[in-house]
Amino acid sequence: GGKMAARLSGGENRLVSLPLSRIRVIMKSSPEVSSINQDALFLTAKATELFVQYLATYSYKHGRGKEKNALTYSDLSHTAEECETFQFLADILPKKILASKYLKMLEKEKRDGEVGEDEEDEDEEDENET
Repeated sequence: GGKMAARLSGGENRLVSLPLSRIRVIMKSSPEVSSINQDALFLTAKATELFVQYLATYSYKHGRGKEKNALTYSDLSHTAEECETFQFLADILPKKILASKYLKMLEKEKRDGEVGEDEEDEDEEDENET
């Protein structure tokens, strides 16, 4: 561990490819966070980086990307939909659908259930799908 500590003091950026300043801004946007320890910032950045690598690798291996030797958005959204580990990302990585298809779905929802409570949900879906 001594080597890592020495590298952390001056050049932690070499160990992490995500910009620490941006991660600090995101962490500070949480009302519960008042001050951020440098080690906590570094570990959050590193954990985020490893998570993104894991998501990308998993999506590539389990998607159609292998055939084209590319990682596609639909590989990522499929992972968010199908894999339990990544289901919390489903709102962030919604399945892409054609606008015409979405409008038909909205029409069908309106016809099927004219319930007052459902209207709020439709607005949320609107933001995510478009």
